[in-house]
Amino acid sequence: MNRNTLCSQLGHVFVQPQLLQRALTHRSHSAAHNERLEFLGDSVVNCVVAKYLHDSYPDLPEGDLSRLRSNLVNQQTLYTLAQQLHLGELLLLGEGELKSAGASRPSILADALEALIGALFLDGGFDAAESAVLKLYIPHIKQANVLTLGKDPKTLLQEYLQSRKLALPKYAVVGTQGEAHAQLFQVECGIAQLKMTTRGEGTSRRIAEQMAADAALKLLNTQTHD
Repeated sequence: MNRNTLCSQLGHVFVQPQLLQRALTHRSHSAAHNERLEFLGDSVVNCVVAKYLHDSYPDLPEGDLSRLRSNLVNQQTLYTLAQQLHLGELLLLGEGELKSAGASRPSILADALEALIGALFLDGGFDAAESAVLKLYIPHIKQANVLTLGKDPKTLLQEYLQSRKLALPKYAVVGTQGEAHAQLFQVECGIAQLKMTTRGEGTSRRIAEQMAADAALKLLNTQTHD
């Protein structure tokens, strides 16, 4: 994985490569880090996704559109998209973050993706940023079920199991990585009656549980369609 491949995936070649360099630089690496670009990118992603939802779901009221956008523009989704881009392989991290698996930490990857979109916006304008965001997001948006607006993976998994009269899942922390101030939690989600176990990671136990529940939902969905 290299920067040229990343640009190809985004559909944009940087005219100002220094912007891409900054977007991929964590604050632990140097003073020229990506936090300001992250701030900008967060607004760009929200704007692009909001515009797409507004145009694609003309019958949905404002409240439902807001909840759908919140479900799409959050750390979990950004982390998933960053993983698809293999963004962790390109991040510039300080020695401490490298030792504590910072390149795979959801918060760092999610922030880096927002910074990347911010850099792309500055380099190519709104149209280029919009094109890249939609290229990443449309597959996720098309999979979204408007009937589950505002519901997190744990709630959706609970409803799925209850509708089939199955016992609720059990969550357990099975490991932690990193220093106390920057820990990464690993959580298992177990569904005994289905003999299913999935794992999730996050910067808190709550986030890790949501990731594990999301993995269970995806597995159940795959099995249903097999």
